[in-house]
Amino acid sequence: MDGPAVLAAHAALQRLLAGFPKEYAKDCSYTAKAMEVSVAQHGGLYFVEIKRNVAKCGWAAPGFNPSAHWYELYAVSADGKVLARYPYHP
Repeated sequence: MDGPAVLAAHAALQRLLAGFPKEYAKDCSYTAKAMEVSVAQHGGLYFVEIKRNVAKCGWAAPGFNPSAHWYELYAVSADGKVLARYPYHP
């Protein structure tokens, strides 16, 4: 992964985590550990998709996902500035 892609992933993940209520901070389901981040580049922008995978927390069976259609999508500049967010919380 190139440097700007890493910056984009980090910026989007930080934005997502900052939006969760503070009382969720101790719940692994709402930490970076439970998030899967994918990055794609198009037209000079990075598109970052973040999905939650609670199996990474150790208490859920592999493949178990309490909110299978939950994800967030961010458009991020090459210097790590989040330009737009597309939330999807069914």
